[in-house]
This record gives sequence, C-alpha cells and structure tokens, in this order.
Amino acid sequence: MEVLTSLAAFPTNSLKGAIMPEASTSLADRTFRWKFEEGPTAGGMYEHTFEADGSVVFRKVEGGTASGKGTREKKYASFEVAPNVQLVSYLAESGYTLTVALNFDTGRLYGFASNDKEWHPVSGTLEVVK
Repeated sequence: MEVLTSLAAFPTNSLKGAIMPEASTSLADRTFRWKFEEGPTAGGMYEHTFEADGSVVFRKVEGGTASGKGTREKKYASFEVAPNVQLVSYLAESGYTLTVALNFDTGRLYGFASNDKEWHPVSGTLEVVK
C-alpha cells in the first residue's frame, strides 16, 4: 500500500471535485428558507438569499413572511459535496459562523453555529423559495 505523503505527485486537475472541490456558484441568485429544529435558533425560520456578488442576506420569517430588509453578510462559500448536497458557510458580523450541509433530495439541513465561545450543532428543514 502506498502512503500519500505529498499532493505534488498528482496533477492539479485530478483533485478537482474529489479531495478539494472547486467553489460552486449554484446557490447564487437563489433563496431558501431554513427552519431550525436544533441549535440556538431552534423553532425559528430564516430566509437566506445568496447573491451573485458572493454575499448572503438573511431575515427572520414570521407568519410566513420574511421581515425587513435583512442582514447582509459580505461573503459566503459553498461547495457541492455530493449530487444535490451543498455545503455552505458564512461568518456573520455578530461573530457567529454558520456552516450547514443542505440536502435538496431530503429537504434537510445539518451543520454547526459557532463563535469564539460557543459551539452548537444545528439541524432542520430546507425549503426552496426560488
């Protein structure tokens, strides 16, 4: 059995989509609602709009309607980690980082919310708005 000691032995393009997936823009210009069942916002629903410029806007949903103009975070990152599964993460100005895996086949999300003092597993449901 050969042990991998360096990635230099592999052509760069052989790693794409395998060990180090390329950034995906498949969330750009799309809006989703996430209802959290576990974590610091359990019971809450939030609408997330992923902008083409790489920013994300989120707002609380109450009574079926997203309230206010929302909070814009300057940057998010996402990767397709399996067919119909996106891993997305962003750092909010509040100091919290939210990282979730979105499974579009099952309509479920799983992830973590954390800052420099707290760490919480999160889970919930996913609804595609547009």
